[in-house]
Amino acid sequence: MNSTSSASLALAPTRDPAWIGRVFWMLAGLVLLWPMLQLSEFRPWILFQDDNLVPTLNFLKDMVPPNVQPEFLKLVAKEAWRTVAIATAGLALAWVLAVPLALISVRVLSVSALTGRMGVMPTLVRQSVRWTAIVLRSVPELIWALVFVRVVGLGPTSGVIAIGLTYGGMLGKVYAEILESGDPAVTQNLLRNGSGRLQAFFYGTLPQNAAELSSYTVYRWECAIRSSAVLGFVGAGGLGQQLDSSMKMFAGGEVSTMLLVFVFLVWLADRFSAWLRRALM
Repeated sequence: MNSTSSASLALAPTRDPAWIGRVFWMLAGLVLLWPMLQLSEFRPWILFQDDNLVPTLNFLKDMVPPNVQPEFLKLVAKEAWRTVAIATAGLALAWVLAVPLALISVRVLSVSALTGRMGVMPTLVRQSVRWTAIVLRSVPELIWALVFVRVVGLGPTSGVIAIGLTYGGMLGKVYAEILESGDPAVTQNLLRNGSGRLQAFFYGTLPQNAAELSSYTVYRWECAIRSSAVLGFVGAGGLGQQLDSSMKMFAGGEVSTMLLVFVFLVWLADRFSAWLRRALM
């Protein structure tokens, strides 16, 4: 080791020079978090009180082993397929809403923005579309389901519409952000040379973002499967409705079987997303 290296090691700080700032912001975060925890009445220790711990342990004990009776497995398979159908139909409706929202709101596909500043009317249209997406995704799918259960009655229809509206706003926002994050050079060159917006999208914007768009769409399909299960608790059909019935009857074996089915469905969605991403790379 030469003398220069020895001198550099001798002058190197022995502790993190930014530790004061890190400690300060960590303490500031705790100070801000504490009143929020108090307001939310977050008290995890009540889980270990005798009045709560004994019933919880009894219910967990009843979950082993899972119920594998043929008749029940047949019912679970039917409801699981219904759950996937609700999620898929809801995501298809969301996609129909999201694609126009994204294409209209994205700036890179605006012809008037090629000069550097978007026109007044396109700006108003773009902002109106963004507000529409905000309204759609601001209302949770559970609230939409409660509304449409009142309108169309119990059943999968309310679940499909609820997922479609909320996820339409989510997909529209994220699609627009993904399209905006890509390299705009090819798209802008196509627009400057007379291509329409759809041509610029299909030949310029979409190819470079297809993998990310597809991966996020499949992820939202996975989320829709979970959401359709939750919506079943308010009468929207599917495996969640059967899960609600089993929990009310304290049938732990049936509950564990359906939870394992949910894990399997999410695993399948994850594998499909990985395969699709590799196919588009």
